[in-house]
Amino acid sequence: MRPFLFTVLLIAGTTFGREDQPVAAQAGEPQPIFNGKDLTGWEGKPGWWKVEDGALTAESTPDKPCTECNYLIWRGGQPSDFELQADFRLSGEGNSGIQLRSRELPGWDTSGYQADMSGDGGLVGFVYEHARGLIAGRGDRVMIDADGKRTAAKLGDAAELAKVYRIKDWNTYRIICRGPEITLFINGTLMCQFTDRDANRAAAKGIIALQMHPGPPMKIQFKNIRLKQL
Repeated sequence: MRPFLFTVLLIAGTTFGREDQPVAAQAGEPQPIFNGKDLTGWEGKPGWWKVEDGALTAESTPDKPCTECNYLIWRGGQPSDFELQADFRLSGEGNSGIQLRSRELPGWDTSGYQADMSGDGGLVGFVYEHARGLIAGRGDRVMIDADGKRTAAKLGDAAELAKVYRIKDWNTYRIICRGPEITLFINGTLMCQFTDRDANRAAAKGIIALQMHPGPPMKIQFKNIRLKQL
């Protein structure tokens, strides 16, 4: 069990009423926001997302290349303070991410914070943002002030932290969003933390979405997705 500071569960919860009707996220115990059977409560670019072996799955092949990003969007709300936990698995060439407090754009696109990941582990535990690029690297503790000035300190060694990632196997992202602070864990290990007080660009709420990335053939999967409002 992590110290209290990092155990505040950020799983903005969503329960389902009728099979086809997701209920708005509610505070309390972590709630599943993926039923493990179909795309109920989620919406994505036609032809790209399906459920395979109980996991949300997207795959590109030589005959079906992905030429631009598309996202599977959770339709249960736009949470603000929450904990999100999700198991994920990527092929060796895989590249994906989890969008947090983001904006939906046309063409199944998004803009906002992304908890990054890659099949080789090189990008796992990083946070990017479409407008500003890298927000926090693995092993970084970052402060962004109201004027957008970014200062960083080290909370761990990036190479050592990367060792907790299991290549081509299931891993768990745990993401805590509370006020201006966002904290990322992989398999229970703290990866990075940042505080965003940028008066023009910090996001207080927004959609959650899963990324299918362009590039070489790849397969990405997510399961056991749980959300709890704080």
